[in-house]
Amino acid sequence: MLDRTRTDQFVQLPNGRYRRLAVESEYLHRIQRTHFLLFDILPLLGTVVALALLFYRPLTWLDMTLFFMMWLLTGIGITAGYHRLFAHRSYKTSNAVSVMLAIFGSMSGRGSMISWAAMHRRHHEVADKPGDMHSPNLHGDSFWQKAHGFLHSHYSWMVKHDYPNVAHYTPDLIRNQSLVWASRHYMTWVVLGLVIPTVIGGVVSMSWWGALTGFLWGAVVRMFIVEQSMSALNSFLHLIGSQPFKMDENSRNNMLLGVLVWGEGWHNNHHAFPNSASFALKPYALDIGYWFIRLLSALGLAWDVRVPTRDQIKTKIDRLETRPKLSSVPAGNAPEI
Repeated sequence: MLDRTRTDQFVQLPNGRYRRLAVESEYLHRIQRTHFLLFDILPLLGTVVALALLFYRPLTWLDMTLFFMMWLLTGIGITAGYHRLFAHRSYKTSNAVSVMLAIFGSMSGRGSMISWAAMHRRHHEVADKPGDMHSPNLHGDSFWQKAHGFLHSHYSWMVKHDYPNVAHYTPDLIRNQSLVWASRHYMTWVVLGLVIPTVIGGVVSMSWWGALTGFLWGAVVRMFIVEQSMSALNSFLHLIGSQPFKMDENSRNNMLLGVLVWGEGWHNNHHAFPNSASFALKPYALDIGYWFIRLLSALGLAWDVRVPTRDQIKTKIDRLETRPKLSSVPAGNAPEI
């Protein structure tokens, strides 16, 4: 029986009717399990194969170049596209650039763009509270419960989870037919991300072996590393790290992940200012995603780039330090995007 009193499941509309915030269905769970097998388990196994082959033939400059090129391309698609543009609208750009970023992000194998944005907006709405599909902090306080929470947030949540209502969470995205088209062809872009390094590896090396290692390092290992990097944001950065903004959830900053994950490691900053294009909030801190957005802006391809001022940052810190701690925040209100 549906429990409409649960604010993490339903929101009441002005006309008195209820809207479901997330859908649970066995059909969707089958799709989630298949996606997990294809884009999480198989890349793990492929990475083991790639490492084993190093005993037969060492890594080449071409393999490393293809890995870095595809890592950067798909990483920019995730951080500057999926995350900062589509999920949070932290800057504006043209339809052509938007579609390009959606395609690059799709190549990472992290899910279709509209689905990803809907899940991420829901995450911000109920961070570390019931309804947060990948929080590590909802499983208890004992060592084994915390270990279970870590495993859930890093990996197993992807096997089965509620699917957010895209009509509620991403109405702005589903109104744009170009973005709907790009999101609908997600699997095409994933395959394209596998084909590109394979073809380049084969053509440049003029060998089938070059095509194989191009596929392994530019596609499979790259997909595994990107997946692990994004999972670390859900797990590590809701458990350990610095917390300059002390909110009613457990997001943290980690400088190392800020460097390695395209600027995404400044996670507490991001939760404090979700609409900011800059996650580091400091001009000298490494934030590859923000640097890319600034490059687009310098080329006239991005505008209305949103970054909080120094006074706004100080005011937020002061306000958070003096307010009473909140025990819970009800879901269902429009997320801050």
